[in-house]
Amino acid sequence: MTYPDVDVRITDGAVVSLPAVLDARYGNDIALEGLFNPSIPGVGEVWVDTQFEMTSGKEKPGTATVINAQTWEPERKVSLPQIEMNNPHNMWTDRDQNLIYQTQWFDSKLTVFDRTTGKLVKNISVGESPAHVMTRVDTDQIHVTLNGEEDNRSVVELKPLAEGIEREIDIGRGHPHAHWMSHDGQIMVTPNVLDSDSSIYDFDSDSVTTITDAGSHPIATGMMPDSSKYYVANLLDSTMTVIETSSGDILDTVNLIANYDPISGKIIGPVGALPIQTPVSPNGNYMVTANTLTGTITILDTDTDQLVAMLPCDPGCHGVQFGAKQDGGYYAYVSSKFSNELLVVDADPDNDGDASDAVIAGRISLVSSPTTAIDDTIVGSNGMGGQGVLAIPIPYNGWVQNLPDVWKDQLTAEQQNPIQ
Repeated sequence: MTYPDVDVRITDGAVVSLPAVLDARYGNDIALEGLFNPSIPGVGEVWVDTQFEMTSGKEKPGTATVINAQTWEPERKVSLPQIEMNNPHNMWTDRDQNLIYQTQWFDSKLTVFDRTTGKLVKNISVGESPAHVMTRVDTDQIHVTLNGEEDNRSVVELKPLAEGIEREIDIGRGHPHAHWMSHDGQIMVTPNVLDSDSSIYDFDSDSVTTITDAGSHPIATGMMPDSSKYYVANLLDSTMTVIETSSGDILDTVNLIANYDPISGKIIGPVGALPIQTPVSPNGNYMVTANTLTGTITILDTDTDQLVAMLPCDPGCHGVQFGAKQDGGYYAYVSSKFSNELLVVDADPDNDGDASDAVIAGRISLVSSPTTAIDDTIVGSNGMGGQGVLAIPIPYNGWVQNLPDVWKDQLTAEQQNPIQ
């Protein structure tokens, strides 16, 4: 890793090379690790929001890149220049896995495009800074958080297949970011960024049941596959709030930097600072968190709520989602804002429920190849800006049972019913 060539003119008129000064002072001329494919293929494909990639047909950055999880090659990049797609941030899909629901974080639109062709289906105004999107497993309705809206009604509910907006949902707070939906479709939890708390919304009563204090700048959530508890990643104080879903009671607070001594700099165990996406594995055994400041991936045992492993990540470590591994188990796919590769994490290589032996199973390029289908010409930051991640087929409890047979038949019996 080296700094770009930038000359700086100092007060006496001399010109010095900024990268040379920084490299000499900090020793940051670090060789990157080589790319390699996992030894075991994944199932389906992996979508990554390469949010900083620039294309010729639009001024705003951002594409969605899809990786084939069998060949680990980038198959397509979707930039949608006809709508000036603006900083695509997070994705989800419909029950049949045919459509991609794409938020435009620096805009006000939810975009829908065809998963297999990349063709635009619709572009819907939903509100300021749509951040994350998920579906309800029971109705296939779509829910989008509006990170830029101050009003309490800052989650938008759309009809299945995005056939129009049904309503705005009052969660008692504004500025939610990465929400999560329960396995039965009855509960939605939101991290309320500027209020330092989390809302639990019950669809049966159409009301907020509790608003629970969290840490500073709660940014993302992950829920157990039986919906018994959920986790809130607090960005600015590097903690994880563990909340009982039925009551809203705080069960624990995990300090992600407890193993770091700020005086000596010594690290005695797994650490993570500025945590972002943090999903729980589909079988509920462990949780994987992307930590952007430390450039680490932390693994938490959900039985004990203790960190059990730490892996290196790229600068700006940001997005995580799970996908099915061929013949059983799961991969966690990890993206980074300031990198053009996708990390493949096997947090439980022997599938014994113990995630302390987690490994980086692969490093996959997000840079286009000569065979990558592209709807616009890439002119800068090829493969850069990894943020939201989505694996097809969705492997999580509640969603996986609703898959069409063409996808379900590629999964093991345990993957089809992950908590039985």
